[in-house]
Amino acid sequence: MKQHLNLKHEIGQGISTRKFMDSMQNRAMELSNIPDTKELFIQTYENFTWTQENDRQFFDALNKLSGLHCLILCTDWCPDVIWNVPVLFRVMEQSGIPTEVLIMEEHLDTMDLFLTNGGRAQPIAVFLKTSGEVLGRWGARPAYIQAVMDQFKSSHPDKQHPDYEKNIQHVYREIGKLYLAGKEYQNVMIQELRELFTALDL
Repeated sequence: MKQHLNLKHEIGQGISTRKFMDSMQNRAMELSNIPDTKELFIQTYENFTWTQENDRQFFDALNKLSGLHCLILCTDWCPDVIWNVPVLFRVMEQSGIPTEVLIMEEHLDTMDLFLTNGGRAQPIAVFLKTSGEVLGRWGARPAYIQAVMDQFKSSHPDKQHPDYEKNIQHVYREIGKLYLAGKEYQNVMIQELRELFTALDL
C-alpha cells in the first residue's frame, strides 16, 4: 500500500450498506455453489453471531474511538463479496464505524490502489480516518482461502493456456467448498480484522 494515501475525496461518494443489500440482483453462481446470491448474502448477514465473546467486546470497544471510516470496494456479482461482505458489515456495526460501499466499476482509480497480486480482487475494505488518511485494508479473502488462489496462480502463470479456464473453474469450486464448510472462514476473518485493528495507529 502506498504511504500517506489519502481518500478524503471518496468519503460520502458511496452507498449505504442497506442500499447495497436492497439493490443486489439475484444471481445463480454454479461454480461457487450459490443458488441465489442475494438470498445467501441476506441470510449470512441476518444469521451472523459472535462465536467468541471477547471478539465482540474487542470490536465493541472501538466505539470509543471517533474519526474512523470504512470504505468497502465491491460489486454484487463476485462470490467472495457474497460471503465476506455481510461479515464486514456486522463487524463494522459492532465497532460503530460508519461504512459505505463503493461500487467497484464506478471507483476503478481507487480500486487500483488496492490490487491483490496485480488483480482487482474484491471485496476490499479500506479503513481510514475521517481526514481521509488510509490506515489499513482487508481483503479480498481470508488468508487460508486466498492461499488456494495464490497457489493456483503461481503454478498456472499462463492465462492463455488452453486448460487455464477449466483449471480455474476447479479452484472456484474448491474455494466455494471452503466457504460452505461452516463458520470457520468468518472466525478467521474476525481474527484477521482484530490483528489489523490492534496494529493500527489509532
